[in-house]
Amino acid sequence: MAKKGRVFSGIRPTGRAHLGNYLGAFKNYVALQDDYECIYCIVDLHALTTVEDTLNLKQNTYDLALDLLAVGIRPEETILFVQSHVPQVTELHTLLSMVTPLGKLTDLPTFKEKVRQNPKNVNYGLVGYPVLMSADIALYKTDLVPVGIDQAPHLEFARETVRSFNYRYNTNVLIEPLMKIAEVQKVLGIDGKEKMGKSLNNHIELAASPEETRQRVMMMVTDPQRMKRTDPGNPDVCNVFTLHKVFTPKEDVEMINVECRRAGIGCVDCKKRFAESLNKALESFRAKRAEIAAQPDLVPAVLADGADRARAIAEKTMQEVRAAVQLP
Repeated sequence: MAKKGRVFSGIRPTGRAHLGNYLGAFKNYVALQDDYECIYCIVDLHALTTVEDTLNLKQNTYDLALDLLAVGIRPEETILFVQSHVPQVTELHTLLSMVTPLGKLTDLPTFKEKVRQNPKNVNYGLVGYPVLMSADIALYKTDLVPVGIDQAPHLEFARETVRSFNYRYNTNVLIEPLMKIAEVQKVLGIDGKEKMGKSLNNHIELAASPEETRQRVMMMVTDPQRMKRTDPGNPDVCNVFTLHKVFTPKEDVEMINVECRRAGIGCVDCKKRFAESLNKALESFRAKRAEIAAQPDLVPAVLADGADRARAIAEKTMQEVRAAVQLP
């Protein structure tokens, strides 16, 4: 079956993936393979803008690739590679930076948020992060970029950057990517307040053991208004119930919805049931991950092959870009 176009997405290597990564991105990545030519990049250069040291960068990159393969990324048809293994991206980044106003970069909400989070590490790479992201997308002549609604400004910036480059050099060599708004569920962490993430230690890793998963689930905040077992609960405001709807069989979800509201089931039992459902749902992922990990040369081989295929596309694009800029 003919593919509908080319999809690109980048993922920062911050370690082993968690439920938020899966529901917010990976699940969509796997589904897109059926209809699109997909290129998925582990963006290690982007990670350098905020990390204080790189001691774990190689291991984090390996773990992320392992998780992506285990969830269902098919390397025989999908290109999976590491950003720094395709040096053409930094060349295009430099050229795109020549058509990017500095004020536009410092006005981006994401830049202001990063400055707020890391006031002592406002580096040049952090300012130019969106330009490098634009280079990632444009280098592979991407048709569609899947984003959550909160990431839409990032892609609009990339579209503007491509337009500016093409206008400056009177060319159409770079493709203005279209935005594919993904139906991304915002996944709250075990605190029930903030988005799930490693920096807040409120995450549940996909590759955790069943017992580790159970322990993390039992730490989850449920209905904040329910003070004791005999109080009726409100599943509508319970983060555990939200995740039940994703991982628990429908008939059990309906039972929990009813029984919680009339105090027929307590929060502890609700969390125990969710831990069981989650561990069952993750069985095939964990088995696949263990199978891949048992072949130590497999992940490096996949990434090397992906980089070779990505470089072939990237160099062809850069030959056209260099000619458009009229570099000697």
